[in-house]
Amino acid sequence: MSGSPPPPGGFVRRVGLFQATAINMSQMCGIGPFVTIPLMVAAFGGPQAVIGFVAGAVLALCDGLVWAELGASLPGSGGSYLYLRQAFQYRTGRLMPFLFVWTAMLFIPLIMSTGVVGFVQYLGYLAPGLGQTAGDLIGLGVIALVVALLWRGIEHIARITAVMWTVMIASVLLVIVAAATHFSPHMAFTYPAGAFNVMSNHFWLGFAAGLTIGIYDYLGYNTTAYMGAEIKEPGRTLPRSILFSILGIMAIYLLLQIGTLGVVDWHRMTDPGDIASSSVASAVLEETWGEGAADTVTVLILITAFASVFAGLLGGSRVPYDAARDRVFFRPYAKLHPRHRFPMLGLATMGAITAVGFLIGRHTDLATLIQLLTTVMVIVQALAQIVALTVLRRRRPDLPRPYRMWLYPLPSVVAFVGWCVIYGYADENSPGRHPLEWSLAWLALGGVAFLIWARTEKVWPFGPKEISEETGTEPAGAVTATPLA
Repeated sequence: MSGSPPPPGGFVRRVGLFQATAINMSQMCGIGPFVTIPLMVAAFGGPQAVIGFVAGAVLALCDGLVWAELGASLPGSGGSYLYLRQAFQYRTGRLMPFLFVWTAMLFIPLIMSTGVVGFVQYLGYLAPGLGQTAGDLIGLGVIALVVALLWRGIEHIARITAVMWTVMIASVLLVIVAAATHFSPHMAFTYPAGAFNVMSNHFWLGFAAGLTIGIYDYLGYNTTAYMGAEIKEPGRTLPRSILFSILGIMAIYLLLQIGTLGVVDWHRMTDPGDIASSSVASAVLEETWGEGAADTVTVLILITAFASVFAGLLGGSRVPYDAARDRVFFRPYAKLHPRHRFPMLGLATMGAITAVGFLIGRHTDLATLIQLLTTVMVIVQALAQIVALTVLRRRRPDLPRPYRMWLYPLPSVVAFVGWCVIYGYADENSPGRHPLEWSLAWLALGGVAFLIWARTEKVWPFGPKEISEETGTEPAGAVTATPLA
């Protein structure tokens, strides 16, 4: 599909390497690290929280190599939907891609909702008297503005995202530089007793919670994989944009985490009444360069949070479009805007769910929302996609692979174990919230929805399987379909 013309009325390949990397990094480094540093410190109980960011980086890098190979081999719109459809169609027909879209319609907007929660949280630094109702209304207004900006052509979006990426880099670098000018090694590297006692269950509970928060902060390295049909030379651009964004954000996060711990006493981050627990980056600037600088950087962080939500809804809205186009989701989602060629219903639906998730996060807590959204995505996306890579290597040796995973299958195994740790410790890290049970219930409900849909469409298990083997060389959207009884 690399370099091939798009089908009539379909997407246009206009996004290059810089813009693709900027889209990924804008989504990865939104409000995430600015609101999760205190959560990470609370999970580990001290400045050893940096372990969580390192562990998250390792998981993101290993999982990113899975995305890189799959994205280069099958560079269509939809990301995981496309990969799962190709890998699992032989045994279960369209079940796996349907379940992915079903879960993606929930976890992608929930990820965006955490960004809006963080936006309002930092806005509270500039407006200390901001009440609950006012914050709710402002957050809903931000979501409406993002949807309105995305209601236009991809060529405009690419330019807007590049500008937002520049603001994001500036805000992060200012916090890092400010921390470096007043850095205290004693504060950053003095650990409480038993901080590294790997024989205690407390350490591993903290590690699992930290890994969950860490991978949440890196989520977004796969955003351009959802936009494969709009990427120039996807066989080269997709893998590079994924790897460049992960490595770049990895360096930024470590500098940000260590620098913050060297300026703000970690005990302040665990005190709900302290500004460092809700707006830690603003607290860093206030401690180093004064309140004026803190206000300025807080504004930049707000823009960064906005850019993150912008990039996430941009990529996520493409998921139901590709599924509906291939008759694996509700048909109205296959309709593109007649002028600007973007999926209208997918964008509108995800915008609405983002609003609901934002209100849930505002009226519970951010850590619980992160745990819930991460757990929902583990089975059908993370684990199933790792399996899909191996399945496609065995079943489709003919599939062109411009990029092949380094050290295969080691990164796949590491990623699989990491996701299992997150899932296995979910209930213990969210006592009383039952994220495991909720994720399984949502998956079961998706199975029921699939059976209803499959009976209506008369496909497996109520009709023949249809095997559509894309080679990656035909024009986008072309498949070789073979009905199987």
